[in-house]
Amino acid sequence: MTLDIKKLALPSHPGIYLMKDSNSKIIYIGKAKNLKNRVRSYFLKNQNYKTKKLVEKIADIEFVLTDNESEAFLLESNMIKQYRPAFNIELKDQQRYTYLRITNEPYPRLLVARRTRSGRFLGEGKVFGPFTSGSSKLLSIGSLRKTFKIRICKTLPKKACLEYHLGNCEAPCEFSQAQINYKKHVADLEAILKGRDLGTFTKSLEEEMRMASKNLQFERAQEIRDTLYRLNSLKTKQKMESTTDSDEEYFGIVSTEQTSHIMTFKKVNGVIRDSTKYSYDLVADNTFANFLYQYYTTNKIPRFIITNQIPDNYETLERLISETAGYSVRILSPKSGKRKELLDLILRNISLIQSYGTDPGLVEMKEKLSLPTIPKVIECFDISNHGKSFAVGSMSRFINGVPDKSGYRKFKIKTVEGQDDYAMINEIVKRRYFRLDNENSQMPDLILIDGGPGQLNAALSALESLAMSMPCISLAKQNEEVFIPNQRESIILPRNTKALKILQHARDEAHRFGVAFNRSLRKP
Repeated sequence: MTLDIKKLALPSHPGIYLMKDSNSKIIYIGKAKNLKNRVRSYFLKNQNYKTKKLVEKIADIEFVLTDNESEAFLLESNMIKQYRPAFNIELKDQQRYTYLRITNEPYPRLLVARRTRSGRFLGEGKVFGPFTSGSSKLLSIGSLRKTFKIRICKTLPKKACLEYHLGNCEAPCEFSQAQINYKKHVADLEAILKGRDLGTFTKSLEEEMRMASKNLQFERAQEIRDTLYRLNSLKTKQKMESTTDSDEEYFGIVSTEQTSHIMTFKKVNGVIRDSTKYSYDLVADNTFANFLYQYYTTNKIPRFIITNQIPDNYETLERLISETAGYSVRILSPKSGKRKELLDLILRNISLIQSYGTDPGLVEMKEKLSLPTIPKVIECFDISNHGKSFAVGSMSRFINGVPDKSGYRKFKIKTVEGQDDYAMINEIVKRRYFRLDNENSQMPDLILIDGGPGQLNAALSALESLAMSMPCISLAKQNEEVFIPNQRESIILPRNTKALKILQHARDEAHRFGVAFNRSLRKP
């Protein structure tokens, strides 16, 4: 039976997708700039025979988000090497993208860096990359070498060679001034390979390309054009791969009231090799520290454990794990840099996992309104007035995007006289959550108020008086504007979005329920 793609919450982010069969075996791994659009395309009609066979076997799809398409490319390659899915092209070549190496010779050369199967780089010197597009030859012996006067001879000659006479090298083998200049050329080249000073270098290449074209040197102009295109990959920061040889393991942990969810990324020889998901109930002595200690009784111990949450008694934990490993192990929680970026990415993936099976409109709502969690439980408040004598409050309750009519509530206004909607909203919100707090009942993930900024502020005032802090927004009916706290400008959700339709449905249900209650009170 073919998977019903409509029931999946598909993210609109770059990343990779892992298609699994009924035995949870990965059968295909792909990458996409927009995961939602790419995955949906598999389920369209008029696919070729092989794609139809693939879709017939899909029982589940797992996603891993990245920050850009280049990172998705790198992670896809690593995962294919790891799992070798049946429907993927077998990658015979271990070198999937370009690394460059500046040798540590007295007068360094620029070479293509090669990895062993374990991921370690061959040869000595500084390694730069990965560069996800472009020919290594164009980057190593093309415009970069010519621009920075980098020698290509394997052995330094005693006299200036042809490269000197062609203007491609200053001949440090013979001239003392060239020896002095060479260090600066190498330093400038390193800055470019690290992604610095690209603007100045790009402008000089563009000028050289224009001059080559003007002088009818079209082959040279084309070479420069291709190099400019390929150097764009230098601008993309890569977290999926690096040139470091140290082994690191990343742990992202998100805890709810009852459960902790953990996702790991293993980086071996600078390459993300695998990701795994875990969860444990917060019972008795179940802690993150205990999880880590047990985890490393059966898993290889890296030199660095990177996490968004430092475990309790981490110094003792470091000592115990180091004794087991036989070398020093450190537990770190970075506040900035590439490690922090990778942890943030893991936390986004945990959020995606938690949304699995949730109405896509709720996932969309979380993203569009920057909510802390997916609003699986929404409670919406409305006031129904009919003259000064009849004013009531009503509340609808939605669970997973659908009405939970047993959770609807109605309120007779007790403390407000006249037609003061703000004061009435304040009263019913305060009464609702004062009672839930006393009963230790489940609080909603989102409070929705029918109205504009005035009604929203009245509800926030009620929550503040109870010393509560819950996500609270309002929806104004005239233009369907969403107002959120501490933001002057409203948010306009497109009319066709599922998120807006859920909010409208909750608002309309609260209104309908309140009007019906009001009418029942006015019956003779």
